Amino acid sequence: MNTSTHVTALGDSVAFNPLDAKSYLEAFGLFGVWAILFAETGLLLGFFLPGDSLLFLAGVAASSAAKSLGVQLSLPLLLVGAPLFAIAGAQLGHHLGARYGRRLFERPDSRLFKREYVEKAEFYFTKYGPAKAVVLARFIPIVRTFLNPVAGVLGMPARTFLVWNIVGGLLWTDGIILVGYVLGGQLSANFPIDKYILPAVAVIVLLSVLPILFEILRNRREKRRSVDV
Repeated sequence: MNTSTHVTALGDSVAFNPLDAKSYLEAFGLFGVWAILFAETGLLLGFFLPGDSLLFLAGVAASSAAKSLGVQLSLPLLLVGAPLFAIAGAQLGHHLGARYGRRLFERPDSRLFKREYVEKAEFYFTKYGPAKAVVLARFIPIVRTFLNPVAGVLGMPARTFLVWNIVGGLLWTDGIILVGYVLGGQLSANFPIDKYILPAVAVIVLLSVLPILFEILRNRREKRRSVDV
């Protein structure tokens, strides 16, 4: 390997950004999507991974705009594999919570782990009930990582968790992938998509929290009605 090849390889490794969804697509392709979805939903240290933006860009990479993104993926493999790995990861998280209990979270706060992450997951689980919480958590970064083991810790049966895990996993993964695919199909092959990645991701994040906003508004209305009565 000559010097220029060494420099190119070094530049590629330095350019990789673990917080950037496009970096995963360029480096690992379809297998990267599957692995990140499994890690984000099944491993506690995976909460910082860019699940929403990765799904969106994966959808774009399966569309006619793949050339401008620089990555080409298979839509059928995405639609089948993404929910499977997301569901498997979440089920692992539930299993770990059921097996190890609160010992799983007995660690001091650090740059990565914060007790508030667990508390937030417990809040949603208690507030919205097990079934609704499992589905809604899919659309909330960080919460979708910690709610799965919290469900196990709090005694949600594995079979019941699996049912709602499947519902949430399908809605989250295939829903966002199809949004990216449809929007990507409206773009030309030479569209400078890099300029619009951040705004698109911001929209995806906003859409991700909409279910929670609607739920909060609905709860406020119910409280007002109960006060008026």
